[in-house]
Amino acid sequence: MSFNIALSGVAAAQKDLDVTANNIANVNTVGFKESRAEFGDVYASSLLAGGDTKVGDGVITLEVAQQFSQGSLQFTNTALDLAITGNGFFATVPEITSRDYSFTRAGQFKLDSDNFVVNSNGDNLMGFPVNGDGSSASVALSTTVPVRIPDSSGSPQKTSEVDIRMNLPANEGVKDPAQFDPDDPLTYNAATSVTVYDSLGDSHVMTYYFVKDNNPAVQNEWYIATAIDGTLTDLVNSDGSDSDPATATNTMGTATGNDVAAAKLQFSAGGDFIGIQSPDGITPSDFKITTEALGGGILTNGSDPTQQITVDFNLNPAIATPNEPTQFASSFEVTSLEQDGLPVGRLTGIDIGPDGLVRATFSNGTSEPIVRVALVRFSNEQGLIQESNTQWKESITSGEALAGEATTGTFGEINSSALEQANVNLTTELIDLIIAQRNFQANSRALEVNNQLNQTILNIR
Repeated sequence: MSFNIALSGVAAAQKDLDVTANNIANVNTVGFKESRAEFGDVYASSLLAGGDTKVGDGVITLEVAQQFSQGSLQFTNTALDLAITGNGFFATVPEITSRDYSFTRAGQFKLDSDNFVVNSNGDNLMGFPVNGDGSSASVALSTTVPVRIPDSSGSPQKTSEVDIRMNLPANEGVKDPAQFDPDDPLTYNAATSVTVYDSLGDSHVMTYYFVKDNNPAVQNEWYIATAIDGTLTDLVNSDGSDSDPATATNTMGTATGNDVAAAKLQFSAGGDFIGIQSPDGITPSDFKITTEALGGGILTNGSDPTQQITVDFNLNPAIATPNEPTQFASSFEVTSLEQDGLPVGRLTGIDIGPDGLVRATFSNGTSEPIVRVALVRFSNEQGLIQESNTQWKESITSGEALAGEATTGTFGEINSSALEQANVNLTTELIDLIIAQRNFQANSRALEVNNQLNQTILNIR
């Protein structure tokens, strides 16, 4: 019997050595969780056996239990390196159409040839589809999709409004609006330009011309006309009327043949902005003016021919010191000139937030939510079935996989540009290695003593 007891001790010590050696071997494995050999003593007795004198039958390995304590974070320069702080696992599948989920804490992800996010084993990272505002459409594991970084360009946006604020010099001389010629700087007092965009993302230069009215019956009034890529564009009322210079009240360039329906900016004697007159001489309540539709000879590249651009002069009486056009005795100065259009953008970067939301940024200044990285938790993590490549499978003991968003409920947060190191304490493992070695030697010595005793008995004559 003592042979079997000592032999079980040797086997247990060997198991302890194997577990410790495996922990040490994976000390630099990202996402690795150390294991611990757990043992129990063995007692085999019958109903009528005397328990007071029972010695025991040795030791048995009960379980090699995984320890899911948090590993330290190592920060990197790669946005697709992900680490979980707290509870949760990443979900992966071997193929984009597969539902054979594996779960891992190793976040060494990269892009494959089709721009899918995969780990070093080629398994696809799974995430929740998101709406336009970044909210998850569903948080069920069955609705997750492979995370893919788009290789398409950011969508363009046509310009619909331009905000302009400037100072028109009060000491400028008046000019005859009938002599206005955009090719002759002597026929207008000031001009400025801004780049605008059509529905295809193509850029155009929109120019604003200012002429101080020479009509002696009015004072402190300025004509304004616009042009796109050098072609004059008629201004219209909000209802679309008076786009024809022949019927408009405010016109420029009639003597030169450069007839254009214009608007008028009005200022007080103190240089404050009073309002704007539309081409028919009516002051719009919103202090805005709009160009005619830019199709028909202005936009000829196939973009939206109905595009119109509204010019907003930012008059806001509710503000104590409104930021609006002025007419002071200083030089012409544009203090603000902004438009809301966007060109076509190329992908410039990926940002992954603590909640797992993956957002693509484009060179045109836009950003779009793509997907949200899914996290999965289990009722009993130690019940997971361990696989190679630092991955686990669901089992009956672990309980059902429960998916959710990072930073919600009991789920941890996702750290981009970071990796979770193995939770192995090398110093502790080396001490355990020495202890396991001593246990192995002691049990081997017990076997040797038993062998000597048996040999002594055999030598009795």
